[in-house]
Amino acid sequence: MTAGGLTPPAGSVSDAPVLQMIGVTKTFGGVQALRDVDFDLAPGEIHGLVGENGAGKSTMMKIIAGVYHGFEGEMRVDGRPVHLRSPADALAAGIGMVHQELSIVPDLTVAENVFLGVQPIMAGGVVDWGRMKREARTQLASLGLDIDPSTRIGSLPVGLQQLIELSRVLFSGAKIIILDEPTSALSPPEVARLFDALRRLRAQGRTIVFISHFLDDVVDISDRVTVFRNGSKVITERTSALTKDSIIAHMIGRGAADMHMGESTELSGDDSRAVVLSATGLSDGQMIRDISIKLRRGEITGVYGFMGCGQVELARALFGKGKLTSGDIKLDGETVSFRSTATARRAGIGYVPENRRMMLFRTEPMYKNVSIAILDKIDRFFLRPSRERAITEGHIKDLQIRPPLPNIALGNLSGGNQQKVALAKWLTEIPKVLILSEPTRGMDVGAKEDVIRIVRSLRDRGVAVLVLSTEPETILTLADRVTVLKRGVVAREFSSGHIDKADLLAAA
Repeated sequence: MTAGGLTPPAGSVSDAPVLQMIGVTKTFGGVQALRDVDFDLAPGEIHGLVGENGAGKSTMMKIIAGVYHGFEGEMRVDGRPVHLRSPADALAAGIGMVHQELSIVPDLTVAENVFLGVQPIMAGGVVDWGRMKREARTQLASLGLDIDPSTRIGSLPVGLQQLIELSRVLFSGAKIIILDEPTSALSPPEVARLFDALRRLRAQGRTIVFISHFLDDVVDISDRVTVFRNGSKVITERTSALTKDSIIAHMIGRGAADMHMGESTELSGDDSRAVVLSATGLSDGQMIRDISIKLRRGEITGVYGFMGCGQVELARALFGKGKLTSGDIKLDGETVSFRSTATARRAGIGYVPENRRMMLFRTEPMYKNVSIAILDKIDRFFLRPSRERAITEGHIKDLQIRPPLPNIALGNLSGGNQQKVALAKWLTEIPKVLILSEPTRGMDVGAKEDVIRIVRSLRDRGVAVLVLSTEPETILTLADRVTVLKRGVVAREFSSGHIDKADLLAAA
């Protein structure tokens, strides 16, 4: 057997693949997302799929699920060539996908969500509610769930919502089920319940693709694992022949070659620096549990973790956007309670969220986006557009924002330049603490370098900077010390010495 060949897992019903992707190449705007990839699935297996962000795994799965089409290569289901033009075509071919962002309707019942769009109809066009509830209960029982079908789905935990969405895909008749990051927002008991359900499905002969950044979960549940890197398939191997460390090595391509810039660093955390902000035992009852962290003057603290690890919730809690159930926050040694973002801003906290659209006004001029956080400092009673423009022009020059036009609508700027505008909001009156969530996501190399320069300059001016990212390169490029989160808790802390991407991936 070759490493990339088909190896039927224990319990599979046939040696023949249920799906084959042959020589698949997919290009977006001249950039190859996939290059000549072969991939196969055996009936009755759980197939783990891993790789860094942008490795190509999601592109391949969206091709299989009918979301993307127009690729080079061939797709076969049960040995027959197929050409899928939509997710509906994929379902007709027996392929369903449960996306990371669930598509449930919170205000509908469990039964209504299971039968969403395909309700059983009686004579006269009336919905057969009794049949719908009975069949929903049976479908859920096949996953080991005993849930009242009349329950409003929004009242259930995320783990159960995910299993109900899985039930909907099963009800469609799918024999190949793709799960995208299914455990990212689940607690350990919910993960165990999901895995029990997946093992039941495997025993029924269903084939499951399990996409995840959580390598412990992949090793625990998968029969085989495929690793993608830079748009290519690196290896497909039985899970029993792999370890978490060997999977990481395949993901980052770390063999005899040296680590590249952004893949390792020497940390320089200095415990003698004054603590500007400290958080102790923060919990929100859902996504973060007992998190403690200290931010020091003139340092960049990096928080790394996979999507769903609690980063977003931590950032929002520190800026007064999230509701905490326990824990306390101190600023300059004094206990504070930020009841709103305005309170946090007045206390000297700045925040640039992972989604720029949450804080920027795309149809408004650049200068209004820059000045919005300091209007009360410019004039307490009147708007002063000329003063706002003058301030913005200074930031345009310092940050090299292009085009250098303070009156241009923000939506006409590139993503990287919009991020510079988001940073400029906090540069007129320098904050004590600046929280940056995914500050370089989706940028080209030049824009990333500019943002990195800006963040480092703020650190050098004494700002306590918190950078939260799912991209290890961002953390390793910027951080003086690193905290790794895993499912809402602190998994590990690094404050000095050498650290590389493999260390972060292993800790997360």
